[in-house]
Amino acid sequence: MGIESLVVLLIVGAIAGWLAGVIMKGYGFGLVGNIVVGIVGALLAGFLLPMLGISIGGGIVGSIIHATIGAVILLFIIGLVKR
Repeated sequence: MGIESLVVLLIVGAIAGWLAGVIMKGYGFGLVGNIVVGIVGALLAGFLLPMLGISIGGGIVGSIIHATIGAVILLFIIGLVKR
């Protein structure tokens, strides 16, 4: 993985984690936490969405949407576990 890919991964993860925190109201974890939630959410969505037959498309916007969906799912699961 090149340095450019790593930077894009971190930016997409940060945006997706922030968006998921906004969507889920109050489940933000700060900048580093949001990056981690966004990256793990992207991995989760990359596993889950194709199994459900959902295809979002390519490009940076598609990656952000994909990662945001996964991050929202992850934050929902975290919310259930915390209760």
